[in-house]
Amino acid sequence: MSPTLTANYRLIDIDALDADAQFPPELLNPPCPPVGISEIQGLAGQCRQLLQRGDQEGALKVALENVPYGGDEAGKDLHLQTILEILSSIRSSEMANTLSRLSSLPNGTELLDVLTKYIYKGMKDASSGAGSGGKMSVLLSWHEKVVDIAGEGSIVRCMTDRRTV
Repeated sequence: MSPTLTANYRLIDIDALDADAQFPPELLNPPCPPVGISEIQGLAGQCRQLLQRGDQEGALKVALENVPYGGDEAGKDLHLQTILEILSSIRSSEMANTLSRLSSLPNGTELLDVLTKYIYKGMKDASSGAGSGGKMSVLLSWHEKVVDIAGEGSIVRCMTDRRTV
């Protein structure tokens, strides 16, 4: 293909010209082990037990550390409902303290990034459902606090991660 004065340079696929610049698929899509629905239900039960004991922060930590990336959509939706239940159980006056303690953990940045993913997924589900204004308000409050603690980088990492929740 020889460039001419009439060529539209925005339409040239430059990746096709340099094969060394392409990333291997396993790097772009990290492998996620399959997760069965029974494991996700067990995790939801464990989180509910922590909630009943009054350990909301522990329940949130357990839920965010055990993300079923390799699960089917029904399992992922079940895990989303578990996380929404946990977020709804934490008072707004405790949000910032809970997030600060989570962010101070060795994997704190990753936990807040996962929480950001679930907040966005919950917003997507809430915007398509009727009568979900209360859920959207909770999610917006959490989003504000997460961005205050983790910064805008959490949003960028959430948007660019190919693993979906």
